[in-house]
Amino acid sequence: MTQARTKATDASVDEYLASQASQEQLAYCKALMAMLERVTKHSAKMWGPNIVGYGSYRYTYVSGRTGESCLAGFAIQGRDLVVYLVAADPAQKALLAALGRHKLGKACLYFRRLADLDQEALEQLVAGSVAELYRRHAGQGGT
Repeated sequence: MTQARTKATDASVDEYLASQASQEQLAYCKALMAMLERVTKHSAKMWGPNIVGYGSYRYTYVSGRTGESCLAGFAIQGRDLVVYLVAADPAQKALLAALGRHKLGKACLYFRRLADLDQEALEQLVAGSVAELYRRHAGQGGT
C-alpha cells in the first residue's frame, strides 16, 4: 500500500521560514501563523518538507486507503503563499468572492500579499474549512 508523503515531522518551522521566506513573506507568515493557531487551537508543526500545518485529521478513501493530514496549513511557493483549505459550500464561495486578489486551486488558496486580502474573510474561510473537515471525517481520529 502506498504511504502518504506528507506527514507531520519534527523539523523546525522557524528554519523552514528562514530558508524560504523573503522579508515581506516572513511578516505575512507570522500573521498567518497567529491566525491559524487561533482558529485551529493547535501549534504549528512541519508536515513534510514544506507545509506549516496545524492539528490533524484522519481520512479514509472509498478504496479503503487511509491517511492523515493537517486541518489547516500554509506553504511558501516562490513568490506565492498558499493556504490549504476546503471551500466548497455557498457560504465559503461568498467569502472567496469578497476575499480580494487570489487564485484558487482544488484545495489551495494562492496569493502574493496578505495585505491584498480581507483578513476577516480569510479567517472565516479557514474556520469554515476546519469545521467542514471535522464534519466530513468525524470519528476517524485526529486532533
